[in-house]
Amino acid sequence: MKTVYVKEEVCIGCGLCEVYCRLEHSRSKDLIKSFKRESQQPMPLLRVERREPISFAVTCRHCAEPHCVYACITGALQRDRESGIVTVDGEKCIGCWTCILACPFGVIRQEKGKGKIAKCDLCLAKKIPACVDNCPNEALVYAEVQDETLS
Repeated sequence: MKTVYVKEEVCIGCGLCEVYCRLEHSRSKDLIKSFKRESQQPMPLLRVERREPISFAVTCRHCAEPHCVYACITGALQRDRESGIVTVDGEKCIGCWTCILACPFGVIRQEKGKGKIAKCDLCLAKKIPACVDNCPNEALVYAEVQDETLS
C-alpha cells in the first residue's frame, strides 16, 4: 500500500502542503476563489507541526489496523481492502468524534460548521496526493509501505 512519508530533515514548515490540500478539496479548484470567495471554505486535511528547529506535515497513515474505523459507530469510516485507504462517508458521519479520540496520531479533525469529521483521503482522484506533488523541498514522499507495522 502506498502512503505519504515525511522527511522532516528537509521540511521547512512552509505550509504549502496545507494550501494545496485545501485547494484540491475546494469546489472551484481556483487558489484565490477557494481562499477568498467560496462560502464553505475547505479545510486542509493535514496540518504542519512547527517545533523549531523541526517541522513536518502530520497526515493520516491509513493504518493496517485502523482504530478510527473500529471506533466508528455508524460505519462512516471504512478501510478499502485492496488499496488500504481509509475513507469517510460524510452522509453516515454523525459527528460523535469517537474516531478522533481513537486515532493515536491525532490526524482526524472536526470539519468546522458541518458537524462532521475530515481526514486525508490521499487525493483519490489524483495519481499523487496534492500535498506531495506541490512540496517544494520534496519533504513529502508518496511511496509503498515497507513495514506494515509503520502504518
